[in-house]
Order: sequence, then C-alpha cells, then structure tokens
Amino acid sequence: MNQASQVDVKNLSGFFLNKKANSLNLLMINEELEKLKYPIGQFHCPKEITKLHIRDWIQVLENLPTRLEKLVENLDDEQLNTPYRPGGWTIREVIHHVSDSHHHSYIRFKWAMTEDNPVIKAYNEQDWANLHDYTSSIKISQLHLRAVHAKLVQFIKGLKDSDLERTFIHPEGNRTVKLKENLGIYAWHSNHHYAHIESVMKKKDWI
Repeated sequence: MNQASQVDVKNLSGFFLNKKANSLNLLMINEELEKLKYPIGQFHCPKEITKLHIRDWIQVLENLPTRLEKLVENLDDEQLNTPYRPGGWTIREVIHHVSDSHHHSYIRFKWAMTEDNPVIKAYNEQDWANLHDYTSSIKISQLHLRAVHAKLVQFIKGLKDSDLERTFIHPEGNRTVKLKENLGIYAWHSNHHYAHIESVMKKKDWI
C-alpha cells in the first residue's frame, strides 16, 4: 500500500469514527431529552383494567390539587418562570396547562355519558399555552384545578362499571377511547406533569 493510500485509509477511518461518535452523542442527547419529556415514562394502558386500577387512578386525581399546591407553594415568580426542560414550558405554564387539560377531561366524561360514542373536540395545547393568561398568576388555575377535580372525582365515583365501558372518539388518530382508559390517561397525566415540576426543582436544589 502506497503512502497516499495509507493517508486515505486513515482519513476514512477518522471520518467513520467521528461519525460514530457524533451518532452516539446525538443518541445520548435524544435519550436525555426523552427522560426530561417523560420522567415517569409514557402511558401504557393495562390490557385488563381492574377495580384496583380504577381505585388508584381516582385517588391520584383526588390528591393532585393539594400535592401540586404544596410542591410550588414557596416558589417566587422567577422560579415559576423556569422551564422544566430546554425548550419546554415553564413551571407556571405547566400549572395552567394541567388546569385547562383536566377541564377538557371532565367534559369528555360528560360527553361520553350523554352521547353515543361522540367525537370529542381536540385543542392545540401549544396555542393555548401561547395565550396571555398563561403568564398570569397560578392562583386562579390552582383554584380551577381544585374545583374541576372535585367535580370530576365526584362524577367518576358515581359511575357504574358499565358506564366506564362507554366510549368517545378522539379526532387525533380517530381512536376510540373507553372512559376507564381515559381515567388512567389523566391519572398518568397528573403524575407526568407533577414529575416535570418536581424534577426541575430537584435539579435546582429548591427541594
């Protein structure tokens, strides 16, 4: 092998090594971002939803308003304006989002109980988060979340097993969702966003 060929091989080997290193770095960054986005993992609905699942999920919804209030009670405005991840919502925006999102969930339960497999109304979460009220005090959203969860929990506790089999259609993906699955989704959603706030607070040594 002549000297020129040896140089080409070295350059080529270096190119592939750098490419592999860059790919590994990108993979690590993506994995880290995924952990920040989904600190408790994504929701996976059990194949069989038991009475124990239902009981535990209701308890999550019942406890969220108080847990969330206690978590952020000592945060000042600057801390509330801290994103939970790079490019993500601030703690303030997450609280406003949970309040709005769970209001939608309550309405979806009512739709499914009063209509035959209705197509529910979806909404653009990011567009809602861009509205002016997402920069306002969290107090109103905390009160709203407490009221919505009180009504939601009371309503769910009054449903029969057969009621939880009722369905609605989510227009994103045209997917049929049973009410008992929707209950699990929003229990997960509660813990999901609680973990967002808790994780950034731990990272900042605020708790």
